[in-house]
Formats: sequence, C-alpha cells, structure tokens
Amino acid sequence: MDSKSSFVEILSSAIGDSEPNIPIFFILSPGADPVKEVEKIIKRDRDKYRIEAGKSFFNISLGQGQDEIARRRIEEGNKDGHWIMLQNIHLMPNWLIELEKILDSFSGDAAPHSNFRLLLSAEPSTGVPIGILDRSIKLTNEPPAGLKANMKRAFTYFPKEEIEDKDSKIKSIYFGLCFFHSTVIERKRFGPKGWNMSYPFNVGDLRDSYLVLNRYMDSSSGSSKIPFEDLIYIFGEIMYGGHIVDDWDRRLARAYLENIMTPQIFEEEELFPFIDSKNLSFRVPAPTNFEKYIEHIELSLGQETPLAYGLHPNAEIGFRTAQCIALFNTLVELQPKDSSSAEGGGRSTQEILESIVKRFLEEINFRSMIFSVDEIKNKMDADQKGPYQNVFIQEIEYMTILLTEMARSMEEIDQGLKGLLTISEQMEQTMDSLVLNRVPAYWTNLAYPSKRGLESWILNLLKRVEQLNAFRDDPLTLPKVIMVSRFFNPQSYLTAIKQVVASNHRGLELNKLYIQTDVTKKTIEEVDAVAKDGAYCFGFVLEGARWDIALGQLDEAKPKEMFSVIPVVYCKAMTLPPEGKEDKTVYQCPAYKTEDRSATYVFTAQLKTRAPPRKWILAGVAIIMDVEGVSDESSSKKESKEKK
Repeated sequence: MDSKSSFVEILSSAIGDSEPNIPIFFILSPGADPVKEVEKIIKRDRDKYRIEAGKSFFNISLGQGQDEIARRRIEEGNKDGHWIMLQNIHLMPNWLIELEKILDSFSGDAAPHSNFRLLLSAEPSTGVPIGILDRSIKLTNEPPAGLKANMKRAFTYFPKEEIEDKDSKIKSIYFGLCFFHSTVIERKRFGPKGWNMSYPFNVGDLRDSYLVLNRYMDSSSGSSKIPFEDLIYIFGEIMYGGHIVDDWDRRLARAYLENIMTPQIFEEEELFPFIDSKNLSFRVPAPTNFEKYIEHIELSLGQETPLAYGLHPNAEIGFRTAQCIALFNTLVELQPKDSSSAEGGGRSTQEILESIVKRFLEEINFRSMIFSVDEIKNKMDADQKGPYQNVFIQEIEYMTILLTEMARSMEEIDQGLKGLLTISEQMEQTMDSLVLNRVPAYWTNLAYPSKRGLESWILNLLKRVEQLNAFRDDPLTLPKVIMVSRFFNPQSYLTAIKQVVASNHRGLELNKLYIQTDVTKKTIEEVDAVAKDGAYCFGFVLEGARWDIALGQLDEAKPKEMFSVIPVVYCKAMTLPPEGKEDKTVYQCPAYKTEDRSATYVFTAQLKTRAPPRKWILAGVAIIMDVEGVSDESSSKKESKEKK
C-alpha cells in the first residue's frame, strides 16, 4: 500500500473519530509535513467537513509574537467551527501552559463548536506539558526501516497514474533515483561508517529531484543524449547535497550517483555497487507498468545486507555491536548508584571507588608524571628549536594541563571519601564515571578525542606520556618512528613536516604543499634511521578495508576483522599536483582521530588500490588513529608475521 496514502487515511480516520475538545498532535520526524496532509484531506473531503483553507482553516507557525494571533484564532475557531493548526509549539514552551488552560476551559457552556478542530505539531521535546500530550490524539509519520520498505515508499510517493504515463527513460531514471534516495536514508543506521554526520534526507528531496528530472527530460526531448552529468550535479550537490555540510559526505553522495546515473540504467543496470555475488542482485527492471515495478522490489530485495550500500559485511557487526553497547550502558545507568553487590560476594560501589582512587594516587601517581615545561625549554637554545621541537613542547604543555587536573581531582576525591572535604557536584560526577569505567567529563574536556573506556584510556595515556618522556630526556634527537596517533594534535606534526621542507627548499610556499604518504613494508623495529626528508609515522588503522602488505595496496577486509593496522608510513611534504584527471590507482583516504570521524579529521592519505577508488568511497574506508583494543606494539609484531 502507498505509505503516504496510508498516513492520509490514518489522519482522516483520526479526525473523524476526534472531538472538538481533543487536539490532534503531530510528532514531527525529519521530512514530515503534516500541513500538506491536512490540506489534502480538506480538498478531498470538502463536502464532508465544509472547511476551506484561508477561510475556515488557519495555519499558524508559532514563534515570537505569534501567541496572541494563535489565541485569537482559537477563540474564533471555538465559536465559528474553524480548524486551527499550530505548528512547532515546542518553540514557545512558556505559552503552552496558557494553551493547556484554554483546553481545560472547553467544557460546559464554553464547549467548542462541533466542527472545531485543533491540530498541533512539535518535535519531540520536554517543553510540551504532559497535560496537552495526555488529552491529544498523537500521530507521527516515521520513515520505514529497511531498504525494501524505503524503496517501496519512495517509488509509490507519486500516484500510479503519474508514473504510468511517463516515458520509459524517465521511469528507469526515477527507479534509480528511488534507490539512491533509499540508500542515503538507510545508510545512516551504520553511524559514522555510513555518514560522517546525520542529515535530514526526506521524501521532499525525492519529490523535487523528480520534478527537476521531468523538466530536464522535457527540455532535451529532441536529443538522444541524456544529461547524466547535469542530473548528478543537481541531485548530489543541490537537492540532496543541500543538506550535506561535510566534504567527504558530499563525495560519497556523488559516488553513489555516478554508480547509478549512467547509460546502463536503460539496460537493466545493477544497482548494488561493486557486487560480485550471483545470488545477490538488484537491477533496474525493463520499463513496465506500476504493479510490476512494485513486484520487482518485493521479490528482488531480500534480507538486509551492508553489501547493498557498498559496505563490507563487517559493517553489520559494527552496527549490532554499537546497539548492544548502547543497551548495556543504559541498563548500567538505570541501576541505583548506591546499590551494593556485597550480598552476592562482590564489592560495594564505595569499595570499588576507593580501590580506583588508591591505584591512581599510589601505583600510577599522575602528579609524578607532570612535566616541567620551563626546564625542557631551557635544554635548547633558541636557534635549536625547530618545528618538530615546537610541536613536542606544545604537546607537553597540553599533557601537563591534563595530568594536573587528573591529579587534583583524584586528591580531592580521596579527601572527600575520608570525610576531610565536602563532595561537590563535580566530584560526584567524576566518581560516577570512575565506577562505570568511563573517562570523567572534566578530563575529556582537557584531553585528546577518544572513545576508549577508562581502563584502556589510562593505558593509552601512559603510552603518550612515554613518548613525551623520550623527548624530554633528549629534545634535540627525534624518534626514528613517530607515533602520530599519540599526539593531542596530530595535524601539528604533519604541518611541521611541511614547514621543514619549505625551510630547506627555499621558494616553496607552505600553503602549496601537502603530505604524501608512502606505505612501507617495515615494522617499527625494522626502521633503523630517521627519515631524511619527512618522517616515519605509525599509528594508522584502516576501517572498512585492510592493507595487503605483500602487494602494498588496499584489499577487502577479512570477515570479523573490523580494523587493519597499516605498517610504518613514510610521510613527506610534496608540492600540490596540478588539478587534472583523477588517479585511478590511488584512493584519497581521509584520516580521523577517532571512529566518530567528522570533526576529528586530520589529513588525507594516499593509498594504492587495484579496485576503483569509488569502491572504497562507498565502503566508507578511512584511517582511524585511536582505536580501542588495537595495540601499537602487538599490531606491529602481527603485521611482521603476516608479511613473513
């Protein structure tokens, strides 16, 4: 059944069953426009309801100064039997208290006109009084889940007659456009692996794209050439691209369209990208009638699989794992904070907290790790401080601030547990985080981006301090291999490489240099000297694919292996090449600090590939610098064994 018509029928039934003193409340979801649904019912059932837009149906968007207008319209509607729709009521939470009183007054002699209806809309919000929610009929129009459901909803958005009358080429392109629409919506469930950011793609984007498609096809009716490049630009950069603010996500959207919008779309093109399984396929059917298209969707789209989106099957493991983690985190948070497991033979929350504080104060002792920045600076003359030294000094300053806060907070909590200090709200929040194996918020605000749990985060912190200690002891001697992933700001070290090259080669402009990455076959232990022009870097982990050491190129990830450690990478500064044709043997791979991607972007690496770069774009392949469970040293040894 047409998903849109289904909602109209549900809304029509709700209005028919409602009473004048019972509002209809629309809970808004991305892309939902209940005003158009209501207007459609008014036009369709004009004789039944005797309501006309602008005369007896008034639509008011709430905002500053709109409360008086809304009050007046409700009073008039109450008297004359109008329909009043108040949009986005969550924007005026204070006035909603008065609205609730108005609804309470609709009784006895003040009972509203029998034809009066009040329709409300709001995003999910805690600002809407519970009294309004309790008395309302609540409706929402959430997008369906799954590629098949989205595909059916998209293709049936326009009436059957609209599609049936179209040219066969428009039908095929529209089918491909519906697949693109369904894909970009469902890909969001894979989190950062799907899109760096979450975008409100909605059926309005599909509608507008279809209208543009029709105009383009009409204007080029005399030509046999379809303007695919124009359509790709309009769909990917304007219609859907209008939502996209991340350049890498924009590249992803274009890659999908380039895979779909080709002349092969008229020859039963395969829509699943880079699929090599004969048992898994979804093609554009030969032009046929409306029912056959729906039947094709129903029969061809079977069980959900990440392969339909160009992702590796491991993406499903990541998605399900994230769901489980979120569920168990919620269950842990629901437990009473003062609960004790002593009855079951375990330790109480108090005992757990005391052991953690004791370990941090005595065994690890953050205060003993704090650097003397001035002492380190005094070890070098002014002319000895190059870009690399400046980066390390900056990192030490960051680490000193973090360690000082960690030591202070642990000492305060220790005194609080002993009754020597009143426990503040900040201390209580830190204590809760420690017990739940989470990094306290007051530490993360001063720290580097990381998704690690507390225990893993502390071990990683010690590794970072270890690297800085080596510099502290001998600030003029650089390590043979730099653990870029252990920096607060990895970009600063990569910028230092460019600064050194620009300084050594006069005439080179810093803003015209970029970091070129050459992946070696070496482990950390096999690097015997500092790079002459650039730096050997380690700490790059691939997500979405693996690095084939023997062939020195990207390859499909192995099943159940979510990450692949890249060997030592030679990073050097090179002059930006002239803009021209894309190198099909190199994948421009974004590197991020954490799995959250997006705002943690560091730089772009160049990775050799035998497959088309578009394959890795759709697979969401990226370098992640900080991954829990991936140890630098153990990974280095593992890669060495695989190479042998």
